Amino acid sequence: MSADIRQLRVDLAAALRWAARLGLSEGICNHFSLAVDDKGERFLVNPWGWHWSELTASSLVLCNAQGKVLEGDNQVEPTAFYIHSRIHLKAPHARCVMHTHMPYALALCTAEGGRLEMCEQNALRFYDRISYDDSYNGVALSDAEGDRIAAALGNRSIAFLASHGVVVAGPSVAAAFDDLYYLERACTAQVLARSTGLPLRRLDSGMVAATARQMEREHDQGERHFAALKRILDREEPDYRN
Repeated sequence: MSADIRQLRVDLAAALRWAARLGLSEGICNHFSLAVDDKGERFLVNPWGWHWSELTASSLVLCNAQGKVLEGDNQVEPTAFYIHSRIHLKAPHARCVMHTHMPYALALCTAEGGRLEMCEQNALRFYDRISYDDSYNGVALSDAEGDRIAAALGNRSIAFLASHGVVVAGPSVAAAFDDLYYLERACTAQVLARSTGLPLRRLDSGMVAATARQMEREHDQGERHFAALKRILDREEPDYRN
């Protein structure tokens, strides 16, 4: 195993462990993946039948776009393969792909016309970065469905999948995880705000765009956030590196 892929395994395992801590996992379902080549033809993904809280760097599976396991003793869950393999091939910017049914984002996915409104600071970082797929098409068990989800994502970072969940994509594990974390925070705030029965605040569109640009300039935010999480895991759950 190359040193580069070893480090990618460590980062992906850390993201899965921390997502489990946050309650973003769902049984042994949902999946994070990370392409190890520029074309997205080979990628790491969490294995079938493992809870995120028990995953380690070595338990992750390296497979190719045809579903062949290249490294690892475990299997790839079918929906993980069909969703992630097609996104990696069709969306080169999606080096890391995180698919979850995390509660508050899922709540917006299940609401008719559910959208993340630009009414709160955390939401503003996602201005003009979200796509919405308003058609539910069953469990993803074919290349065609994977291609449909990849097309729904397009060149955006986030896709809300109707009645299903979200896809978060980024150039690295750190960038994708930072978005995943703040996306759920933004969705939580919005769902709670709606529960009050009061109308959401309407922000000036120029201010929304300007604030989004301010946030874009914080280039090292994700790296710093993720480094802090790994320091905590190194103290409290160091076996994730195994």
